[in-house]
Amino acid sequence: MTHNIKATSTDRIFNSIAKFLTRIGISLAGSRILAVRGRKSGEWRTTPVNPLTHNGERYLVAPRGHTQWVRNMRVAGGGELRLGRKVEPFTAVEVADEEKPEILRLYLKKWGWEVGRFFEGVTAESSDERLRQIAPDFPVFRIQ
Repeated sequence: MTHNIKATSTDRIFNSIAKFLTRIGISLAGSRILAVRGRKSGEWRTTPVNPLTHNGERYLVAPRGHTQWVRNMRVAGGGELRLGRKVEPFTAVEVADEEKPEILRLYLKKWGWEVGRFFEGVTAESSDERLRQIAPDFPVFRIQ
């Protein structure tokens, strides 16, 4: 559980812009602001995310690995997805590694242009075996 890719200064700038636009109600390719209570402070922590819909279920994928929002989500068990003034509370269940390959493949098909570099050469066209190998490094939550 140590895979955690830190944001670069360029990433922070892009995330600030995405957060601002999403906060005022402009979604970039389906983006939302994820708000999760901090596991120590109890304060709301926010980050832009790209929810994925697959077979009628929605998912949050952590392309940077076991980040702070992932650790907070594990403790909080849910949070809010925000777009402008619209706030959608949810609960979340972490997806087992064996269920992740299809979800990761679809996530990379949809958002590989944005997050593909975090997957270190793994693409939507990679084999199921390769996706299974990387699954432990990329937490996935089912939104309920």
